[in-house]
Amino acid sequence: MLNDVKHFFMVVAIMSATVFGSWAQDDSLIDDGFLPNQADTIEVLSTKMGRMIKNTIVLPSQYFDEESADVIYPVVYLLNGHGGDYGSWGIIRPDLDYLASELGVIFVCPDGQNSWYWDSPVNVNLQFETYVATELVGYIDDNYRTITDPRMRAVCGYSMGGHGSLWLGLRHPDVFGICCSMSGGVDITPFPDNWNMKDALGEYSSNTERWKEHSVIYLIENGAGNEGQKILIDCGTEDFFLEVNRNLHKAMLDRKIPHDYIERPGAHNAEYWSNSLDYQLLFIQKAFNELEDTAE
Repeated sequence: MLNDVKHFFMVVAIMSATVFGSWAQDDSLIDDGFLPNQADTIEVLSTKMGRMIKNTIVLPSQYFDEESADVIYPVVYLLNGHGGDYGSWGIIRPDLDYLASELGVIFVCPDGQNSWYWDSPVNVNLQFETYVATELVGYIDDNYRTITDPRMRAVCGYSMGGHGSLWLGLRHPDVFGICCSMSGGVDITPFPDNWNMKDALGEYSSNTERWKEHSVIYLIENGAGNEGQKILIDCGTEDFFLEVNRNLHKAMLDRKIPHDYIERPGAHNAEYWSNSLDYQLLFIQKAFNELEDTAE
């Protein structure tokens, strides 16, 4: 395991130094042996919203090898933040195709559409909890060679997506065995006028209880988090969400909910999230490896 960890960091360091260019569209990637169809945009029907949603999927290069035609892969769902879309993670980390191949995972990046990954009680066009946790996961498992054990399925994201990863993971432990947040808006109540949240929840002043109930910290305070999941929370020391992340960490400690918590120098920006993904993928890969070890 220690050698795997060292190897992972060495590979990430090399990739971060050499690959930060145009993502999955650079002809040199093909020359280096990475297939042009490793990364693709797919549209998936949400029956609950009655419309198609775009997603980026990134497959490991070995997925296409004839001798590996029966191999199945774990899946990591990467959620974007407010103002982003299904292409955001490819901009933050243009090397996702390399990471998918090195780690042997499938990445799926849905379009979060400023939804905060809730099923909105006021907007029928924002039903993204059902979309990501049920409709999209079902589509990916039906159409790609995936490991369907929830312990081999992770969800992680930044900002709005950090909230979303914990919201979806804690509410759907039968779907996501691993949930990781970076710079997550894990308590939305201090921010009643920000980031289109009122479009999904209504005005805070007249829906205070609803806003509380749609915060991650409320889930923890009301019994979530005891399903044996692997949970990682990560926030920069200059981030405006730092206080709410510290509060969440304390609430989980008070309730003896196992989790990893990281604070590092950094602000609420793509530079921090790009760096944070390396730590989160190491955490995820370790969880995958532990399950594989117990199965042997």
